[in-house]
Amino acid sequence: MEKKRVVVGMSGGVDSSVAAWLLKEQGYEVIGVTMQIWPEETPEDVEENGGCCGLSAVEDARRVAQQLSIPHYVMNFRQEFQEKVIDYFMDEYLHGRTPNPCIACNRYVKWEALLERSLSIGADYIATGHYAQIEQLPSGRYALKKSATAAKDQTYALYNLTQKQLSHTLMPVGAYTKEEIRTFAKQLGLLVAKKPDSQEICFVPDKDYARFIEEHAKVKIPEGNFVWTDGSVIGRHKGITHYTIGQRKGLGLSMGRPVVVTEIRPETNEVVIGETTDVFCRTLYADRLNWMATEAPTGEQRFWAKIRYNHGGALCSVRMFDGERVECTFDEPVRAVTPGQAVVFYHGEYVAGGGTIL
Repeated sequence: MEKKRVVVGMSGGVDSSVAAWLLKEQGYEVIGVTMQIWPEETPEDVEENGGCCGLSAVEDARRVAQQLSIPHYVMNFRQEFQEKVIDYFMDEYLHGRTPNPCIACNRYVKWEALLERSLSIGADYIATGHYAQIEQLPSGRYALKKSATAAKDQTYALYNLTQKQLSHTLMPVGAYTKEEIRTFAKQLGLLVAKKPDSQEICFVPDKDYARFIEEHAKVKIPEGNFVWTDGSVIGRHKGITHYTIGQRKGLGLSMGRPVVVTEIRPETNEVVIGETTDVFCRTLYADRLNWMATEAPTGEQRFWAKIRYNHGGALCSVRMFDGERVECTFDEPVRAVTPGQAVVFYHGEYVAGGGTIL
């Protein structure tokens, strides 16, 4: 029987490196591919950040591929990354929303672009080092299942994958804990065994999102008014790209007590400030939906939902609203529902679906 061919997206990190080894051990014909996605890297960036797909990542992935005796190629996805991730990231912030570029990158670059190119060269699957599992359910639908390690579970950032994408994807790392993956890497003598995980948005290594947007969108973000929830002006802000819902630090306001950002109004260039209790709510709406383990609900359905990557999740009731959006009502108020972020619904261990918070 002919061995199935799988293209492994190798970022130069320990997870994707071990994923390639695991698949080779399982009998697949493994091809390593590193995606070049962001334009320039200075030597300082390489040394400080390492990046997820920059120059240093390419070199690390190439060395690992040599150790594993698998072919390795570099594919250029810079245009797709610019359009689907960087441009989206800047546009969302300029419109007062808080984007999730990793979700966009997963859906449109790592899967849509890489998968199509991989299928065109005769691959059966693509694979990544994500901590998630894929199962085909009795209904025939493909779904993400939470990884073996809750601390590293990455299903939230993958909720947007389509049925076709899931059917052509392998995620071997999801069955193991991070400690087990690092142990495999050490036993194999992989040079990336102790490489630290990438934590920040790869194309903004210094975390100064506002500076990045001004430089790359070539716009000057104007200062504006901080206003209290009653509309009264209480100070000046540095530009709406500096803020997100629920933010407490870096406001530069002397109110004598903790206060938070409760709303961002790009149309009036105002950042609304309120009490810490003002940022709790029970109901949110979301669009740009993707249903995974289930079809869109026909009535009210109960789910466990996460409203950000590091949110522990909460019980809620979900119903379709005007055919293209959902209304999600939590049993208890949740903190800092943020437009632009994803809400992801879980049915037990499986991702039921999700959407973008309005």
